Amino acid sequence: MQNNSTVKNQNNISWENVLELVYDSKIDSVGLKERVSSLATRSIKKDSKLQALNMIVSMCDLTTLEGEDTEGKISQMAAKAIKPDPSDDEINSVAAVCVYPSLVATAKEKVLNSSVKVAAVSSYFPSGQVPMDSKILDTQFAIEAGADEIDIVINRKAFLEGDYRKVFDEIVALKEVCKDVHLKTILEVGDLKTYENIRKASLISLAAGSDFIKTSTGKLSIGSSREACYVMSKAVLDYKRLTGLSAGIKVAGGIRNAKDAIRYLVLINEEMGDEWLSPELFRFGASSLLDDVLKQIKKLKTGAYQAGYYFPRG
Repeated sequence: MQNNSTVKNQNNISWENVLELVYDSKIDSVGLKERVSSLATRSIKKDSKLQALNMIVSMCDLTTLEGEDTEGKISQMAAKAIKPDPSDDEINSVAAVCVYPSLVATAKEKVLNSSVKVAAVSSYFPSGQVPMDSKILDTQFAIEAGADEIDIVINRKAFLEGDYRKVFDEIVALKEVCKDVHLKTILEVGDLKTYENIRKASLISLAAGSDFIKTSTGKLSIGSSREACYVMSKAVLDYKRLTGLSAGIKVAGGIRNAKDAIRYLVLINEEMGDEWLSPELFRFGASSLLDDVLKQIKKLKTGAYQAGYYFPRG
């Protein structure tokens, strides 16, 4: 790790700039909750709803991160990612499939000649509790196997102990390994506890070079929330004002139905604008969400719900 207080990352932001942002992180929690609640009451007309649902499909990262993952399971998931509903050519492919580093090569082969990206979790997801050398090797392995995107977890131990510089330096080092491969940094908002901490972690991650910030690993009982997303959206906008760079947001953990996903889209549209309504800047990390979205699309088009087994397994 570098200890020089003037070291800058690839975005040319000094540590002093980062500290200024971090210590200006007071949040009006009452006002925040009122704003998020008011956005949840917005309604969407039928035609707009169909467009929103198809947009959600294009923003999904289909994910399997289990000890029982096999090449066959990855193949099945990749097929669903490319063609979520084989009977409907109007439905988009998903944004990406997300797997462990050891299965990146298989996933890459299965999505060949499609628009679907391959993301890999690294840095010893989900805990990240290993030495930095191991995090770098894990990330290098995934990239060499063909990963288009890397999802890492912040060092929550260091963050919660107030060692923000260590958190920053680790992300800088991993971004240097990634180079042009997109880096998504998971905050694990359930561990951070407060809105102020979510804002601080967001700003540190962005300043260190993260292309995306992500709510959760999906491995905790507390995953994503619209309140956390709101805080992260404001951090991303502040980062853009400072650097001119647009970073993305990925919400993951506990988003299981289309109604909830649409509420996230409304929030992003109202608070951030049209620029973020694309898979390049907004993602859902919720595999179970996709099936409900497909059911809602079928219902809008045919007037009837389809059983869950109608759609291919992923």
